[in-house]
Amino acid sequence: MKLERILCAEDDPDIQAVTRLALELVGGFQVRICGSGREILQNTASYAPDLILLDVMMPGMDGPTTLRHLRADPASAHIPVIFLTAKAQPAEIEHYRSLGALDAIAKPFDPMNLAARIRQAVAGAGGTLPSR
Repeated sequence: MKLERILCAEDDPDIQAVTRLALELVGGFQVRICGSGREILQNTASYAPDLILLDVMMPGMDGPTTLRHLRADPASAHIPVIFLTAKAQPAEIEHYRSLGALDAIAKPFDPMNLAARIRQAVAGAGGTLPSR
């Protein structure tokens, strides 16, 4: 399965813009940006992402809560999730993985390396994404 479509939840408009540019122009991905965890849940079925990026700290529904909802729905339980977070100490990253995330990427991230970092996380998980 190819990694082409990324659904991203980020509530900060500046980080949304940088993320879109980093993933579309540098990474060659198709990207849909959502401003909240609720928007992620509303867009997952229609967008059919290959991977979801979730900001950990968002108003309303945070990233870990959004991930729990994704994992509880058989239609989205298989979609790999990577957290974007300012809290990226090794113990915190392990905690995010224990919740079912593939990895966590520290913010601020280098826009020129974000796509490569995502591909590295997927490769570290065996190089393939789960089939639908």
